[in-house]
Amino acid sequence: MPMLDHLWIILALPLAGAAINGLLGKNWPKSAVNSVAIGSVSLAFLAVVETVREFLQLPANQVPWVRTYFPWMTAGPFKVNFALQVDQLTIVMLLTVTFVGTLIHIYSTGYMAHEGGYYRFFSYLNLFMFFMLTLVLAANIVVMFVGWEGVGLCSYLLIGFWFLKQSAISAGKKAFITTRIGDFGFTIGILLLFWTFHSVDFGTIFSQAAGMPSETMTQAGVLTTICILLFTGAVGKSAQLPLYVWLPDAMEGPTPVSALIHAATMVTAGVYMVARMHPLFSRAPIAMLIVAIVGAATAFYSATIGLVQTDIKKVLAYSTVSQLGYMFLACGVGAYTAGIFHLMTHAFFKGLLFLCAGSVIHAMGGEQDMRKMGGLRKAIPVTFWTMFIATFAISGVPGFAGFFSKDEILEAAQHSNAPLWLLGLVAAGLTSFYMFRLIFLTFFGKQQFDEHKVHVHESPRNMTIPLIILAFLSIFGGWFAAPKLVGGTDHFEAFLHPVFASYQMQATAGQEEATARPVGEESAGTPAMDLVHAFTGPPVIVGLLGILLAWWFYIRRPDLPKRLAQSMYGLYTLVLHKYYVDEIYAAVIVRPLLWISTNVLWHTVDEGLIDGTVNGSARLARETGGKLRELQSGNARSYASWVVVGAVGVTALLLGIWMKVH
Repeated sequence: MPMLDHLWIILALPLAGAAINGLLGKNWPKSAVNSVAIGSVSLAFLAVVETVREFLQLPANQVPWVRTYFPWMTAGPFKVNFALQVDQLTIVMLLTVTFVGTLIHIYSTGYMAHEGGYYRFFSYLNLFMFFMLTLVLAANIVVMFVGWEGVGLCSYLLIGFWFLKQSAISAGKKAFITTRIGDFGFTIGILLLFWTFHSVDFGTIFSQAAGMPSETMTQAGVLTTICILLFTGAVGKSAQLPLYVWLPDAMEGPTPVSALIHAATMVTAGVYMVARMHPLFSRAPIAMLIVAIVGAATAFYSATIGLVQTDIKKVLAYSTVSQLGYMFLACGVGAYTAGIFHLMTHAFFKGLLFLCAGSVIHAMGGEQDMRKMGGLRKAIPVTFWTMFIATFAISGVPGFAGFFSKDEILEAAQHSNAPLWLLGLVAAGLTSFYMFRLIFLTFFGKQQFDEHKVHVHESPRNMTIPLIILAFLSIFGGWFAAPKLVGGTDHFEAFLHPVFASYQMQATAGQEEATARPVGEESAGTPAMDLVHAFTGPPVIVGLLGILLAWWFYIRRPDLPKRLAQSMYGLYTLVLHKYYVDEIYAAVIVRPLLWISTNVLWHTVDEGLIDGTVNGSARLARETGGKLRELQSGNARSYASWVVVGAVGVTALLLGIWMKVH
């Protein structure tokens, strides 16, 4: 049975796992819940591997491979089929989601072992996998939208998993409402897309778009409008300025949730969507410039907040927002391959960082404040070394996965938009600083906890084995691009070349027309010079400066950060309170809406108008009935009197009519 003809199996497996555990798992032992949850995603990964094997044997003219299973919605000219597709971009996403997802499921069996609602947690995780894979495999934007909204639902459920904890409930609602704001624009974009192309199928839309002239920086049209609306959804889902505020609060959920949904997969859905819709974005330079500006600004802005956070998960949360900004910067300057490459490597090292953070929290008995840690490297060596590797990767140290992908993004930005490149470069230095600040505060220096109260211990194997595997990928996961350093071919770029072949563009702010960027173009220098240039380029230099500065502040002169914070108290307080953005939103948006809802919509409209009308009618009927009831006295003489009065009245009426007629 060819998997390419039965792509629905990839979706059905995690959906079945979610249904079985959700409906039956409550009374099962944890081993049975584990078997269903891990088994379903593991089988899905194996199904993806078989799909990849079959896909690589397809002739080029059959890519993308599309399969329509049944008509889903039909309303006049609006027709949507349940259709799935596979191309090179889909393959990268499928392998990343299912493999990293499987490792995190395994890790969760150790991390959540003593938590209540065990079966419910794994049911939600499996359901998330189903929706994320639906989003990735979709052959039209309506099926993608189902997966898009589904991962948002699962994010809400998992952030608020500890529903007896008020902060978790509030974080879940905040995530759901904030992403809905972006999804409102995304929905309008889908409607405008159908109105323009009379179809929601990617193949039809892209073929029609290919025949449309590219818009310019001075003349925006419908394509620009569509792209900006779609990007609004990506801003919410992928936590970019100004809708990033939900993701740091989402750390209230269990740490495996942070690793899977808020680092490795769901938050990258916006990047994937922009890359998937690249035939439209590449013809709308204004929209691409907006994507690049938002990405670069978010990368820098979030990195500054990460400098002073003390909660280990909050540091990683702002780091995630920043790294997502890099991905959008890449897409905005036309380097779609670099953006997807960083998406993949980020899934490895950021997923690993969150899982290591969970291992640290597990070892510290739930403590998340880095100021109360210190000196842990010998007590939890596996966690230390794997987190150290992941930190090297995110800092862009040569040879590690993040070096290859981040360097490609900054190189593309440098040739496209110098100010945005500079923002990205500064953000790279800040990233190295705050990540090694995390390492030094957590694993080095004096112990800041009482050993008699905290029994520090390494995590069990079902938690450490996924760490080791992700550490391996954090080192070697970017080596697909390694030959490029010596004048060879970037194999990752070559693999995705058929998807982005016509749209590898370099877009600049004042550029009227985009120009093609040949894939695998060799530099003019020798391989040795290329290697020296790569290892001594600005991204590497600022990364190493960030590491050295963190070492000086937190190892060599640990008293210096406190003194610096006191001397720059105003700026330090501003950054520590995250530029008071949440407070501004509360003052400008939340509290006014609550006042209007309470005093106008509730008390005035609901209670005064609607309830007043309904209750007033009932009160009038009740009072009228009460008066009429008094006529029913039970007195025969009273009834006889009323009969006489009635008879006289009827007689008078008839007499009047007769006189009028005659």
